[in-house]
Amino acid sequence: MSEKIRVMLVDDHDMLRSGLKVFLESFDDMELVGEASDGEQAVWYSRELLPDVILVDLNMPRLGGIEAIRQINQHNPTIKCVVLTSFVDEDMVQGALQAGAVGYMLKDSGAQELHEAIRRAFHGQTMLAPEATQALITATVRAPALGHDLSEREIEVLELLVQGLSNSEIGERLYISRSTVKNHISSIFGKLRTESRTEAAAIAVQQGIVDLPRRE
Repeated sequence: MSEKIRVMLVDDHDMLRSGLKVFLESFDDMELVGEASDGEQAVWYSRELLPDVILVDLNMPRLGGIEAIRQINQHNPTIKCVVLTSFVDEDMVQGALQAGAVGYMLKDSGAQELHEAIRRAFHGQTMLAPEATQALITATVRAPALGHDLSEREIEVLELLVQGLSNSEIGERLYISRSTVKNHISSIFGKLRTESRTEAAAIAVQQGIVDLPRRE
């Protein structure tokens, strides 16, 4: 028989870890080598135990799963981390994968699915729950925020526009001509999809592109 896959469990719920231990014992090609109840323990034990695959929850005390995965991956990228969580949203999925996770599974996954995820991780392959895949697709096709393509100069002009300055005043402040200011504002209107200075100012503040001017 080939060497078993060494697995470590990381979750702050004792009952869940107990259930996962029973799950691991049902497969001849895997063995449990350790468990941790928070992210800090996970990072420490990963260095001591050198597991092949770590099943990691995301919401944990002291150190969250994403940061734990990042630290484990930085110290020893040969250890493969698979997220095992109850939550799926775009930021969590992207954050976990960017930190170095090679899998993202849900706690209600079937035994065979989880077994396959561990085996794939061991071989350096990725496996995502369908919900995680959908979250990534949604994040990819989501329309970018208004103003994402503004240039640095256009943002400077927009900041002064929000302050209520006229084209002449903006030109004097930035040492550019009125015609240049007018061109910048025309470009700003196009990128913010508006034809109004007032609406452009409102969108700029709403989208967090510029801050409201402070009142003296």
